[in-house]
Amino acid sequence: MTTITLGQNGPAVTPLCIGTWAWGDKLFWNYGNGYNSEQLKEAFIAAIDAGITFFDTAEVYGLGMSEEFLGQFMQQTSQQVQIATKYGPAPWRFTSQSVADALTASLKRLRVEQVALYQVHWSFAFFMSQQTLMNALADEVKRGRIATVGVSNYSAEQMREAHDILAKRGVPLAVNQVRYSLLTRQIESNGIFAAARELGVTILAYSPLAQGLLTGKYTPDSTETPNGARKMDSRFSKEGLQKIAPVISLLRNIGDKYNLTPAQVALNWLIAQGNTIPIAGVKTAQQVRQNAGALGWQLTDDEVAELDEVSRPWLH
Repeated sequence: MTTITLGQNGPAVTPLCIGTWAWGDKLFWNYGNGYNSEQLKEAFIAAIDAGITFFDTAEVYGLGMSEEFLGQFMQQTSQQVQIATKYGPAPWRFTSQSVADALTASLKRLRVEQVALYQVHWSFAFFMSQQTLMNALADEVKRGRIATVGVSNYSAEQMREAHDILAKRGVPLAVNQVRYSLLTRQIESNGIFAAARELGVTILAYSPLAQGLLTGKYTPDSTETPNGARKMDSRFSKEGLQKIAPVISLLRNIGDKYNLTPAQVALNWLIAQGNTIPIAGVKTAQQVRQNAGALGWQLTDDEVAELDEVSRPWLH
């Protein structure tokens, strides 16, 4: 399988990342209702079997359970697995020691001595300056506990600031993890995508299937109703689904040519943007195998252009 380097000189990872927000999360994903640790273990094994070895988690996912599960499952494979996790800059964390302590706890749950990528989960750091935060992360790179530094949900300007602070320590900014899909293309119009390209920062795209909208599972006429966090999302209303119908129709048409699903085509479109890794959230082995179908082939330039055109309303 081809690989993508995180940032300019970070670890080489698979071009698709497995997202583990739902692993142990009861608040948004109803963990324990319809899926449990057994399904998650099967999903992990299915990813390894498919050659996907890059996993994204965070200390807040399932209040630490997501990291715990990954730590357990990794013990049962000899395959090298690369983990991206996240630090949450909460109000009570205002010293560099807070970063070190949070990382220590994550490494303990994951049962590893180093993670491939350690990201700042959101841009607002309350009482800690970006200077303190980025220098604390650079310290951890020097200590060898994280291979690369990333941010999440940072604007172009915030990304430049983080990049500049880290550069003074000889540490590249490797990643900005942002919402990005055919139905959320704002990073192309607000400067984030261009700045990432200029700075050599890799885009990790979360919600690459727009919470399932791009799977084609939900249609204006279907009886399939969303659950969990999706219930409150107006995009899943009849009017919302009618608006995205042209995008779904084109995904189906392209997919039919290759015997692929709309979701597989939508993920491949993201990979086609270059230096972009979709994070596909999964709960089951079947979902992993579905997402893995986005790999090993590529859309033509014309197909990419068609998808670009039909999804233009979501550029802003």
